[in-house]
Amino acid sequence: MNRLAPGPTELLVIRHGQSTWNEEKRWQGQADPPLSDFGREQAWAAARSIGEVDVIVSSPQLRAAETAAIIAEVLGVGPIQLVEGLQERAAGVWSGLTRPEIDERWPGWVDSDQRPEGWEPDDVFIPRVMAAIELVAVRFEGASALVICHGGVIITLERQLGVNDGRIPNLHGRVVRHSNGDGLVGGDRLQLIPEDMRTGGESNRI
Repeated sequence: MNRLAPGPTELLVIRHGQSTWNEEKRWQGQADPPLSDFGREQAWAAARSIGEVDVIVSSPQLRAAETAAIIAEVLGVGPIQLVEGLQERAAGVWSGLTRPEIDERWPGWVDSDQRPEGWEPDDVFIPRVMAAIELVAVRFEGASALVICHGGVIITLERQLGVNDGRIPNLHGRVVRHSNGDGLVGGDRLQLIPEDMRTGGESNRI
């Protein structure tokens, strides 16, 4: 599809590959762990199932940018466009901790939706995410864009579009279409890697 062609913008918004902290089941937030070796394998596998895209857009965080670089190399698409607003939600002092460590120090907080110092609240996070997706859709009007970001970003986007399919594994994503008349409209949720490569990262909330 030509980037300047009329018609709706089609976004495939996907979660990055497994990071080293996903592997250790640590909450990440805006920390910057790299992809694990398995995460790189996931990205290579996903690239072969994506098909043609006009542009690749990524969160600037390392785990997303590394995923984007691998896919861009396979697809021959570049340069990668980085968008700051696609970063994961800030997790405050929980960043780098495992769920058992959080439960030990803040018993009951996760299940009761209490959040720690430095946590990015919904009234900041949701507008940031939606503005970033809208920016991509408008900047690349009429294009087919691959958008690589984070689980919390995608789940927030889905909820704003009226769908809620739960946590999103690594290298899974959601099709989103944008037109001037209808705005953002959610499409299918997609699995871009084989079933035997799903392990890793699913249980890590952010």
